[in-house]
Amino acid sequence: MATPNYGYEKRQRELAKKKKKEEKLRAKSAPARHSDTYVAPGGDVDNPAVSPASGEGAPG
Repeated sequence: MATPNYGYEKRQRELAKKKKKEEKLRAKSAPARHSDTYVAPGGDVDNPAVSPASGEGAPG
């Protein structure tokens, strides 16, 4: 009977942990990259360059 290869099993567990951790980090950072545009519940896009009170562009 063959003996179990514990080193291989350990390496596979480590690789699975590393992959899961990278996926978590990627998922966590994904919303932060798209935070420059805000979509209101009504579907309107809030543009930070336009003042909502006057409707004109930002001074400058």
